[in-house]
Amino acid sequence: MNKPHRIVIILACMGGLAACGDTPQTASGIKSDSQHFTGTGKPYQAAGWKQGDRNSWEQQLKVRAQQGQNDYVKVN
Repeated sequence: MNKPHRIVIILACMGGLAACGDTPQTASGIKSDSQHFTGTGKPYQAAGWKQGDRNSWEQQLKVRAQQGQNDYVKVN
């Protein structure tokens, strides 16, 4: 075998071994076990939404969908 072929084979082996060194990625430290409508306890709230009240949470989502994200309402 000549020198360029050896270099290509060595580089291919190094690339293959580099893929084996990947560490597993796990989700840790994420707190996602509470309901969305319970809130975060921070003072950044929309007017009319009461923290912990599911009905007011759903009503705020409907209002946001109609007023803030509906482009047909914005055009007219």
